[in-house]
Amino acid sequence: MRVQHGHGLADVITVRCARCGGKVFRYDKAGKGRLLHCWRSRIVKDYSVRAAAEVRCECGNLIGTDEGKWVKMKPHSFVCTGAISRG
Repeated sequence: MRVQHGHGLADVITVRCARCGGKVFRYDKAGKGRLLHCWRSRIVKDYSVRAAAEVRCECGNLIGTDEGKWVKMKPHSFVCTGAISRG
């Protein structure tokens, strides 16, 4: 699924836990690079468990930390599924 934003088209991807495979959130991915942080305004559906600034999966795996406007993603704690256009 592609969504129109001010800077062009974005792909909606599913961010899943690397440990259990559960959904963490659906996210409008703009650009073709790696997912280093997720802008909170682009999170479409949130399945995560939040405790203070920690963003966790339902299994307890730490996915990232809430930095205010974005969630800083912890490397190797999540996987992305869905189509990401490379051009």
